[in-house]
Amino acid sequence: KLTDQIDYLTADEEDRFVIAQANSLMNEDGTFTEAKVLIRKKGGEVELVPPGEVQYMDVSARQMTSVATAMIPFLEHDDANRALMGSNMQRQSVPLLRSEAPLVGTGMEYRAAVDAGDVIVADKAGVVEEVSADYITIMNDDGTRTTYRVTKFKRSNQGTSYNQKPIVEEGDRIESRQVIADGPCTDEGEMALGKNLLVAFMPWEGHNYEDAIILSQRLVQDDVLSSIHIEEHEVDARDTKLGPEEITRDIPNVSEEVLADLDERGIIRIGADVVPGDILVGKVTPKGETELTPEERLLRAIFGEKAREVRDTSLKVPHGEQGKVIGVRVFSRDEGDELPPGVNELVRVYVAQKRKITDGDKLAGRHGNKGVISKVLPVEDMPFLEDGTAVDIVLNPLGVPGRMNVGQVLETHLGWIAAQGWNLDGVEEEWAGRLREIGFDHVEPRTNVATPVFDGASEEEIIGLLDATLVNRDGGRMVQQSGKAQLFDGRSGEPFPHPISVGYIYILKLHHLVDDKIHARSTGPYSMITQQPLGGKAQFGGQRFGEMEVWALEAYGAAYALQEQLTIKSDDVLGRVKVYEAIVKGENIPEPGIPESFKVLIKEMQSLCLNVEVLSSDGMSIEMRDTDEDVFRAAEELGIDLARRPNEGAMSIDDV
Repeated sequence: KLTDQIDYLTADEEDRFVIAQANSLMNEDGTFTEAKVLIRKKGGEVELVPPGEVQYMDVSARQMTSVATAMIPFLEHDDANRALMGSNMQRQSVPLLRSEAPLVGTGMEYRAAVDAGDVIVADKAGVVEEVSADYITIMNDDGTRTTYRVTKFKRSNQGTSYNQKPIVEEGDRIESRQVIADGPCTDEGEMALGKNLLVAFMPWEGHNYEDAIILSQRLVQDDVLSSIHIEEHEVDARDTKLGPEEITRDIPNVSEEVLADLDERGIIRIGADVVPGDILVGKVTPKGETELTPEERLLRAIFGEKAREVRDTSLKVPHGEQGKVIGVRVFSRDEGDELPPGVNELVRVYVAQKRKITDGDKLAGRHGNKGVISKVLPVEDMPFLEDGTAVDIVLNPLGVPGRMNVGQVLETHLGWIAAQGWNLDGVEEEWAGRLREIGFDHVEPRTNVATPVFDGASEEEIIGLLDATLVNRDGGRMVQQSGKAQLFDGRSGEPFPHPISVGYIYILKLHHLVDDKIHARSTGPYSMITQQPLGGKAQFGGQRFGEMEVWALEAYGAAYALQEQLTIKSDDVLGRVKVYEAIVKGENIPEPGIPESFKVLIKEMQSLCLNVEVLSSDGMSIEMRDTDEDVFRAAEELGIDLARRPNEGAMSIDDV
């Protein structure tokens, strides 16, 4: 007989007992209903045994799963590998502009949101006295007054927007521990990581081959999957050997037009729209004394001032980033702020941008069913239901059988049932009786339902409910008992030849956004030793052309393409400056020179006391001169083009 006593067992203690599962059927007197009970014992063995042999019973069916795993509906129908992906990908979801709780949940959503601390809960019962965007004041029943601060548009470590919003109004009665403000991924106090989208499982012109996803333009227009991202840009003014750096609006060789959005301190104003290359914070660094021209000497003699030799080291918006300035923080040693040694002033600028969903972004369900958007179709081209409703998203049915995550199909059907609502009048099955007992014989459309892990809706209940959904205006049901509907081609209006599975599935937008990954390089920084371009987007680097790629070009006999890759596109220092010059002047590309990596190899061998000489084709020794290269390397670092002819105007790399 079952008692109310709860014991906590360690894993090795658990091995010594016979334990029944939490959802075993029980009589009211605490005895087991069935003659044989499903149990687990040492070694993870599962057996059916008489009730008399059972020593313990689990408290909850989900006690062996983590919080994230317990938020996957129909987890028991998913392969373990995909469930693992589903758990991990929930952590990668991006907070959306408007959050929406899942139609099909597991009952863990409220607990997870409140316990994570992302929502604001009232400490005491009372009445809401004042509500604003950034605070809520409650007059408590004990006569005290409590003000709760609401966080607005703060940057998370992932660069997403952490924003809370009040969900109560003035005059509302509030109980203790009630949620009064939603967090970045919550809806009415429930976890809300994604959106409920109308899905069809069908191939579409090959555009959803290999897990690719087709999306409706409606989701872009209505900002259904849009999110706000906040980037932090930082610059500091330090003491240098030549004098202190200065944050200022007075920047050399910069037009007033470029400085239009900077305030008198040289810091950009809040609310300014910025694009790559715009100055966020003006900064100048002292430069070494240089030889003055006669004109400058004359000016100095007349005005008696020391020429201000500084160079522009302003903080600019990096490549591929844009948005609106939403915050500026200035820290100064003079104001008493604690700064690292040698730093006099530190400025942080926060730039926010709204990112709409686009092709190349990654979406996923909660069952490890992830994919990349391949095409955003106009709403009129999407497959549509009999009443003209276009589906939001088209998934490939081949993504289900091989992955063995059938939970997504069951979620689709139950999502449709929850969206349509149901009426169990005249349904006499046992499952219908259980729903009536808890008052769910008639449910309105778009009611959220919970199907707990290992103790959720059965196949029989889903099939029965599909047949009991509320009818539409014509008195019919678009989705039949099979869970399939007749869809029509949006382009021609013709019906598709077979019924197609349609329903609602909870889709998350993941943090792998194409805007953060797309990258292209023109000319940029080079490695100090090898003189080859750096790698990676952060360094504005190039694409690696490795050993195997060289073999590919060799196999095709593409000699000139290969020579170009290994010299002027890489580390032929003299050659690449000459090529740049030739392109600017519209001349023919000159012959490539000797790659820097070859010179590094020679130097390495010389360091091993091996005297290496370079011979020409006729056996003559070639002198490896460094002088030209040194000059050109210095020129490149300074951004000066030394390859001009006498009496011609100079053109720097930045001007081209």
